[in-house]
Amino acid sequence: MSTSRIPSFYQLSVEERRRRLAEVLDLSAAEVETLTAADALPLDVADIMIENAVGTFALPFGVALNFQVNGRDHVIPMVVEEPSVVAAASYAALIARAGGGFVAEADPGAMIGQIQLVKVPDPGAAVERLGAARARLLAAAEEATPGLCRRGAGPRDVEVRLVRSPRGETMVVVHVLLDTGDAMGANAVNSLVETLSPMVEEIAGGTACLRILSNLADRRLARAAVRIPFSALDRGIDALAVATGNDWRAIEAGAHAYACRDGAYGSLSRWAIENRVLVGSLELPMAVSTVGPMVQSHPRVPLALRILGVSSARELAGIMAAVGLASNLAAMRALATEGIQKGHMALHARGVSHAAGARGEEAEELRRRLLAAGEVKIDRARELLRALEPRS
Repeated sequence: MSTSRIPSFYQLSVEERRRRLAEVLDLSAAEVETLTAADALPLDVADIMIENAVGTFALPFGVALNFQVNGRDHVIPMVVEEPSVVAAASYAALIARAGGGFVAEADPGAMIGQIQLVKVPDPGAAVERLGAARARLLAAAEEATPGLCRRGAGPRDVEVRLVRSPRGETMVVVHVLLDTGDAMGANAVNSLVETLSPMVEEIAGGTACLRILSNLADRRLARAAVRIPFSALDRGIDALAVATGNDWRAIEAGAHAYACRDGAYGSLSRWAIENRVLVGSLELPMAVSTVGPMVQSHPRVPLALRILGVSSARELAGIMAAVGLASNLAAMRALATEGIQKGHMALHARGVSHAAGARGEEAEELRRRLLAAGEVKIDRARELLRALEPRS
């Protein structure tokens, strides 16, 4: 792809946008057909994905433009129902281009599996025994994950710590660090800690209760930074996660936990002014994948990854961090200048006009009148729509 800058893309019709996107990304006719199919997720596939399926639920599929990450241009696929998310990210990315775009990186895919031990007779001695058995535990973990090991991933470490419960009991918690490669790795981690728990019980002398993946993926951080010259200054992660088939709930859980890691809720982003240059950075856990059942099951997920142009989970994680930083920049700029509602309501008015029953040119005229009235509400939209309708 030569560039993610497509001027006036918003002003094109939906069909014209598809054609332009196909030209820029060299999409095949089959890929465009996947993008335009009315029923992208067949019901028989949905029935395999979840229990008690009775239908499918569609969300808008859009693209954020102007992104430049590590010197490469990227078109960002987003699946989101909220107005202004795509527009805000695109605008922030355009500002960031003046300083060379975003610089992003991500750690290897080490996920944490936890084994909680209770009723341990001597917790201190158990910690020592588990530490001495580290090599044995890692060997057993490698035996349990042959596929990951063949791909250069697999178990990386075993850590042990003591945790005191509110009731005063001292628990032993074992962390198994598993590099899951390009997979998010939840199933692999959960299977591994369940497999290892009898051995851990035998070594420690307690009872294994919880055996589960930790969503606090603080060994799998993604970072993004941007430098914006003053001359250029005049919720995007979830949307990208949904588009690429990743678990946005796990990403949010990890981000919230990471924000509280020092005992109080803090900011994940940092902003400063250095020599009349606005400098921003963002660091957060990013457990994402480019392989797995969701990628293989939903026909639009491979297309989203193709549009994005990534080849690994680490690259995807870095771009997600850049999108998050762009969204943060757009929100801060709006809050510090015209307020958050002006741009949002201009886009929200389109949805209100449609909900009131207006279509086509009538919907656009109703949108303009709602904004002129300064009252973007459904009742006001219906009232204005009645005034637009020809009298018989």
